[in-house]
Amino acid sequence: MFDYLRDPDEIYRQSFATLRAEADFSALPSGLVPIAERVIHACGMPEALNQLAWGGDPAMAGREALKAGASILVDAEMVGAGIMKNRLPADNQVVCTLNDPRTPDLAKAMHTTRSAAALDLWDDHLAGAVVVFGNAPTALFRLLERLAGGAPTPALILGFPVGFVGAAESKDALIEHASGTPFVTMKGRLGGSAMAAAALNALLIEAPR
Repeated sequence: MFDYLRDPDEIYRQSFATLRAEADFSALPSGLVPIAERVIHACGMPEALNQLAWGGDPAMAGREALKAGASILVDAEMVGAGIMKNRLPADNQVVCTLNDPRTPDLAKAMHTTRSAAALDLWDDHLAGAVVVFGNAPTALFRLLERLAGGAPTPALILGFPVGFVGAAESKDALIEHASGTPFVTMKGRLGGSAMAAAALNALLIEAPR
């Protein structure tokens, strides 16, 4: 009934050919291009490239950390679900404490969201970790607060909170207060679990050319 492309390899090839034709990656460091491509592929918006921001060498920092066995800390189960776990180089642990039984009481005691409170359960994993935010601005704010207070430093922060309240502000705070920690983020309201997982997956595999 419908005439549409069915070959998955050809769909994949055409998708990346299209985004490369419609987005200009020439101003990016070469190591960042695969991350940018996969983030754009996840949202279908080549114009999102204009909102991409980064600090340090996030690709190198992330790949080296993952090869060394770093944990991947995520703010939402959806982010973890999108990670290509079969490509993780060192059977890396994916940690999400949002649904830890301790989190609701901790959030009440802290007068904050469960997403933010969940970060206070990351201490055993945070040093040298790859941290991925695809949902909650409060979680990214909380990480920055904890780092300012002397918490262990992660190897990389992928910051893609989404929404209308606090999302843009949390990412501006990351840009301003990363304190030398490599990061990638998307300025403004745009973000989400798919984009966050795509950024992480770019460290695991590059799209064909």
